[in-house]
Amino acid sequence: MTTLASKRHWASFAIGLVWFFFILWPLMGIKPEGLEFGPALEVWSYVAAAALVLFVLWGLKRQGSLDFIGVPAARLAQSLAAPVRVLPRWALILAVAACAFAFPFLNERYAIDVAINVMVYICLGLGLNIVVGLAGLLDLGYIAFYGVGAYTYALLSVHFGLSFWLCLPIAAAFAAVAGCIIGYPTLRMRGDYLAIVTLGFGEIVRIVLNNWMSLTNGPNGILGVKPPKVLWMDAGHWTLVSLRNLSGLYFVILFLAVVTIIAVHRLNYSRIGRAWEAIREDETAAQLMGVNTFALKLLAYAMGAVFGGLAGCFFAARMRFVSPESFTFMESAMVLAMVVLGGMGSIPGVILGALALIALPEVFRGFELYRMLVFGGVMAAMMILKPKGLWPAKRVGGRSEERGHA
Repeated sequence: MTTLASKRHWASFAIGLVWFFFILWPLMGIKPEGLEFGPALEVWSYVAAAALVLFVLWGLKRQGSLDFIGVPAARLAQSLAAPVRVLPRWALILAVAACAFAFPFLNERYAIDVAINVMVYICLGLGLNIVVGLAGLLDLGYIAFYGVGAYTYALLSVHFGLSFWLCLPIAAAFAAVAGCIIGYPTLRMRGDYLAIVTLGFGEIVRIVLNNWMSLTNGPNGILGVKPPKVLWMDAGHWTLVSLRNLSGLYFVILFLAVVTIIAVHRLNYSRIGRAWEAIREDETAAQLMGVNTFALKLLAYAMGAVFGGLAGCFFAARMRFVSPESFTFMESAMVLAMVVLGGMGSIPGVILGALALIALPEVFRGFELYRMLVFGGVMAAMMILKPKGLWPAKRVGGRSEERGHA
């Protein structure tokens, strides 16, 4: 590293620390009693010290001064990963399935509750991944389909007494229809215009739910939604039992999450998935190659809405109450952040993104006041260090220029 480049890096580092202080101080120093600098300086000093250590290590690594540690560590990691690579995929899937099945028997109520939340967001993230990651359509109103699924089951359960399992496909179908209705006039747009219009439609759905008093009970929401029921052997007879405990609900959402993962995986590696990727890479070229881009984009919108509707149906059954406050733009932004953080188009990446944004904040609940600040910092660091996400999607094939051909 040249001296000039080193000076630029140090100057950028110093500017970053000053910028961080000017963001941190209003959060911690402006209080009704007056202005304080002590708490912000204390937190800033800790962060600055940690950042300085990481920055120095990064500089030493770039200069090759840490090769005496890095090279043996890389060899050790390769030797440890070698046995995992030779394991068949079914063995890894079986191990993960066994851990998921045993989870509610080995953990307390709080951990099960967090796991249920994670799997709800996995369903939502994978649904949005079809639209954003595979088809390349930026959707900022995705949470509207979550709301459609939740209200569909709530209304059918409260007014008609229909069961959860019967309402599950109905909620998915209603969400798909809503996706087509919203998608048809908007998918002729591209880029930022599409994002703004979908954001508007998402808000329209929430406002309709909030103001249609005769149907949705407005901001008061709908109470008395029935939980799922399953057949259970009791005293030698099969009876329908309501799943009111968290362990039972855990297995219901685990089933929905597994179905979602398999369905999205099958879609991803189908001809439709290839067409979606072609549209994402270059819509004009895909259209010239004979791909019906409008129909496939509408299909992506509808398929993404299906999984949002399934998650919404479970949400209503779990909470036994729905209201418009559960389907705000922040929820759409959170699901989109999971897809971007994990890796657009990647199923394991979306699962990791959901774990990172739902489970980790629970681990660091003591720092709840600074959670959004940390979230913004992590997203900024991700853009620099891993711009394609925690687990980027594997690309099928490659461009001719990438293979070195003219």
